[in-house]
This record gives sequence, structure tokens and C-alpha cells, in this order.
Amino acid sequence: MLTNSSRFETIQTKFEQIKSNKAFEIFVISVIVASALLIGVKTYPLPQSVHQLTLIMDYFITIFFLIEITIRFIADTNKKRFFHNFWNCFDSLIVLISLVPVDNSDMAVVGRLIRVFRVLRMVSIIPELRILLTSLVKALPQLGYVMLLMFIIFYIYAAIGSTLFHAINPVLWGDITIALLTLFRVMTFEDWTDVMYETMEVYPLSWIYYLTFIFLSAFAFLNMVIGIVVSVMEQEHEKARAEKHAEEGTTEPTMSELKQEIQALKSLIQNNMQVSNNSKSD
Repeated sequence: MLTNSSRFETIQTKFEQIKSNKAFEIFVISVIVASALLIGVKTYPLPQSVHQLTLIMDYFITIFFLIEITIRFIADTNKKRFFHNFWNCFDSLIVLISLVPVDNSDMAVVGRLIRVFRVLRMVSIIPELRILLTSLVKALPQLGYVMLLMFIIFYIYAAIGSTLFHAINPVLWGDITIALLTLFRVMTFEDWTDVMYETMEVYPLSWIYYLTFIFLSAFAFLNMVIGIVVSVMEQEHEKARAEKHAEEGTTEPTMSELKQEIQALKSLIQNNMQVSNNSKSD
């Protein structure tokens, strides 16, 4: 007879197979997409019959998410560390809060708003999205310095614009705060040529002011931001690959190890060539 421990291990093995099953993962993603579409459908005026159908679907999705997070918890070999993982905590929080009733309750509005965040579960399910979001968060400290430098450039150009163009159009250049908003409009290319042509009627060379500002803000800083995010993403991909190799029990050779192997191959080839030449001379 099977003991309680062996029975639990059998159940855990089965749940682990379900968790790692590709079809189950695709079905979970499909339910998340259906949940997102259901939220959009509820924003339209619906007949009573369709409204009842959406409620039934909402209950099904909530119960399914509860079952899915339970399967993941039971399938985890180290349950004490299950909630040490940020994404497990995030999914569990979304599922638990989704249990708030959506009708006939004072918390109905809160329940509907919280269900919007079910879409974010797509991030925890798809590894590539997790890496992307993690990279964006980790890039924030470096992006902070870029934003600071960008604000300095904005402030300098706003002070210059407010000084030179105040008399031309006080609505756009009346003070430095309004000038900052005008420069933001220029940076986003929202009818910025109208602003430029207006000042060029008084200052014909004012186009230099706008073009240099656009180059610094829209092109240079954009490339800096992209470069920082891409660099952090590469580091996260390397980290993910290292974790995958660690789980599989394999190691990826480092550059120094590859160089040593190449050097050993060169030495082996040279020795073989010498032996071959000596045999021919004999």
C-alpha cells in the first residue's frame, strides 16, 4: 500500500507534468487573453442574457486561475521558497484579489478594476516578457541620470526661448514653465514647424535653436535610452541562460576556457605536423 508521503509525491509528479506541459501553458495564456477580452466586452452596453454569460465566464476564469496557482504550488519541490519568487507572489496576489465579487457588493467596482490586472499575468507566464520587464526596471537607475541630463538641456533651452521669444508669442514663451511645455511639444513633433516659422519671422536664424534641440532631445537621448535598455537586456538574457544551464546541470564554457581549448588544439596540430614531417624525412 502507498503511504501518504508516496501518494503526495505521485500527485506532485503529476502536477509537475501538467505544469511543464506546453499545451497547458498555451491554455493558460488563452484564458488570460479571454479574460482581457471579457473586460473589454463589459465596457459596452449588453443585453441581460449576454451580461449573465459574462458573469459565468468571469467565475470560470477566477476558479481556473485559482486551480492553476494551486497546481503550481503543489508541483513546486521547495514549497518553503515558493513565495520567495516575485512572480509567484504577484500571481497569487492577483488571483486572491480576483476573488472579490463583481456584483451585488460594495466592492464591485474594486473587483472590476482589479480584474484588469489579470492581463499582467501574461508577463509571469511568458519568460521573454519577464526578461523585458525586469530589464526595464533594472535600467531605471541608469535612465535616471539620462533624464537628469535631459532636464538640464530642457531647462537651458526653455530659458533661452523664454528670453528671446517672449515678445513674439507670450502664450508659448511667456515664462520658463510654459516654455518647457512648448519644448515638449517640439520634441514630440506636434506642429513644431508652426512654432519655428512664427519665431523665424523675427529671428530668421532661430531654426538653429529648434534643430539643435530636436537633435539633442529626440535623437541623442533616445539612442542613449535604447542603448541602456538593450545592455541591461543582454545581461538579463545571460543570467537566464546561466540559470537554465544550472537547472539542467550543464555549464557553458567561458571565454578563457575556450581560449585554452583553442591553444591546446593548436599545440596538438603542431605536434602532429612535426611527427608527420619527421616520419617523411626518415
